Amino acid sequence: MIPSIPQSRYAKGLYGAYVALFFVYLAAPLVVVGVFAFNNSLFPSMPWEGATLNWFLGDKDPYIGIFHDEALLRSVGTSAFVACWVTVLSISVGTCNAFLFERGKFPGKNLLYMVAISPLVIPGVILGISILVFSNAVANGVENVFGWEWDFLRPGLFLVILGQFAFITTITTLIISARLRKFDITLEEAALNLGATRFDAIRTITIPFLKPALIGAAIVSFLMSFENFNTTLMLVGSDAPLTIAMFDRLKQGSTPVLNALSLLLMVVSGVLALLSVFAQRDRREKGAP
Repeated sequence: MIPSIPQSRYAKGLYGAYVALFFVYLAAPLVVVGVFAFNNSLFPSMPWEGATLNWFLGDKDPYIGIFHDEALLRSVGTSAFVACWVTVLSISVGTCNAFLFERGKFPGKNLLYMVAISPLVIPGVILGISILVFSNAVANGVENVFGWEWDFLRPGLFLVILGQFAFITTITTLIISARLRKFDITLEEAALNLGATRFDAIRTITIPFLKPALIGAAIVSFLMSFENFNTTLMLVGSDAPLTIAMFDRLKQGSTPVLNALSLLLMVVSGVLALLSVFAQRDRREKGAP
């Protein structure tokens, strides 16, 4: 609805109802998951058997809470390990890409830009299969020719990090590029005229300006890596990240412990989103451009 165009009371009411239903549609599954995390039942479904914290703190079978479920906790640690590496790599390469595409002038720039963002439109399953086939071909070729075992090119955490990095970097590139496009290049030129080196000018002026975008891109990278399933499924080895462990647990028959874990993940995601908002707000309050 465009505010500047006069609307009847009926149209405004219909629009308001649509917005309300839209948010209910988004929030209802999350609320159901959160509620059943406290259901005193072995099954994550109706009927309601009473409230309990066993699915968080329980340590006796069959009520094994998330804080005592070693398999799920191990998978959380694996996902955090992968997400941290993917975040560091994506932010580093995404920042370099942003400077390359926003500041650089060279033949074939537009073509290279299209290639760089192409992973965004490639389905995750296809991307994972492509990386798996290519890495196995390289590993087999090296083994046949030189007799070397390159196990890191076999399904495992290295390939999971590589597969997630391949498409998450495109997102960080777009986020950081959008912020860098607003930067006043004359600030760097003034620093250079005052005797600063190019590196010092970027480190002390440009990077602080990019801080909100860097924080936001890091949070997005971490969350996208943590929840990724399609690409990870094609590349995972014996160390299963959380999404794969939850998928395997669902196939065996779920208990509300997965609801409890999902609720904790929603809380953590909300906290990270708030951190991103506060980081950008602090920057605006300080008068940053």
